Amino acid sequence: MFLHVEPYAGDPILSLNEAFGKDPRVNKINLSIGIYFDDDGKIPMLPSVRAAELKVVAESGARPYLPMEGAANFRTAVQHLLFGADRQAVLDGRVVTIQTVGSSGGLRVGADFIKRYFPESGILVSDPTWDNHRSVFEGAGITVSTYPYYDADTGGLQFDAMLAALSQAPARSVVLLHACCHNPTGVDLSQDQWRKLLPVLQERELLPFIDIAYQGYGDGIEEDVFAIRLLADSGLSFLVANSFSKNMSLYGERCGALSVVCPDAAQAVNVLGQLKANVRRNYSTPPLHGGQLVARVLTDPDLRRDWEAEVVTMRERIQAMRRQLHDVLSAKLPGRDFSYFLTQRGMFSYTGLNPAQCDRLKDEFGVYILRSGRMCIAGLNTRNVEATAQAMAAVLA
Repeated sequence: MFLHVEPYAGDPILSLNEAFGKDPRVNKINLSIGIYFDDDGKIPMLPSVRAAELKVVAESGARPYLPMEGAANFRTAVQHLLFGADRQAVLDGRVVTIQTVGSSGGLRVGADFIKRYFPESGILVSDPTWDNHRSVFEGAGITVSTYPYYDADTGGLQFDAMLAALSQAPARSVVLLHACCHNPTGVDLSQDQWRKLLPVLQERELLPFIDIAYQGYGDGIEEDVFAIRLLADSGLSFLVANSFSKNMSLYGERCGALSVVCPDAAQAVNVLGQLKANVRRNYSTPPLHGGQLVARVLTDPDLRRDWEAEVVTMRERIQAMRRQLHDVLSAKLPGRDFSYFLTQRGMFSYTGLNPAQCDRLKDEFGVYILRSGRMCIAGLNTRNVEATAQAMAAVLA
């Protein structure tokens, strides 16, 4: 029956993570998968989320199916977090939000919606972008192409080339944009660059699809949604997929959302209905528990305050690892410029290592990063950062 089914090559990130698990070396270092680890090398259980869970469980009763669009308290809390409770787009009812199975689920529901209602539109993604972006949109039958983004010579952004490419994009193309903490490079647009991008999006009638999986890891909870609020305030229509895996350390709960900003409330009602239809024919309804933890943290003033402080701690620890990595590498290889580790933001950095050097890191030193050179900075800690830097210096020398 299934002799014609070809083997799956595996996901490059998850496969490398599996290889790390099988490596018997005691001093191995995992900088591959996008998970935040604390300085003890453990996935933290945030105290605010733990406290929310105790309250949610104490108050829980029957476990009915959620509506197709998800829990109302979760959806409202997400809208207020991303767009602001007092912003005009929210007050006018132009924003609709559904609860999804992680932000990956939001991307897929959004992709199916685009394919049905904008069947001729392709999507442009940054070069490079998260590997699964291409898989999700191609899996929905959408043609995927790229626009210039990462500058390998500087470790920064090719903004002029990006702007020029999008200025020539076919009208009504979809453009995938990272709101903050770009995955995989850690290179973000500045606020001024977002302002310069906005008229290009408007003039070319482009439909932005914003991915924000690391809110709070860049500059702060509020600061990291600058682009989303800029676009919403401009009257632009767009989609946003967001996740609470990283900033609430709820990876396995798959807590995400998809929001769509529409021209008016009447169109928003129809869009919400079709998003619900997409969910119904996919996974029917989202899960209950994790979303209620998120809603409780976001709506309880004390828990919200504690959570925001915990996100600051995580962000500052990542920044400290960036500085230490930069300092050791700069001392070991004084003729090279490693300042990009300080300007890139969030969990990830493009190291500048080529595939052969990444293989050497793994094989000779037990340091696991992707063959693209992407490193998860959040996997570093005070006990392994110097060894990592020394191994990198050895393969770069």
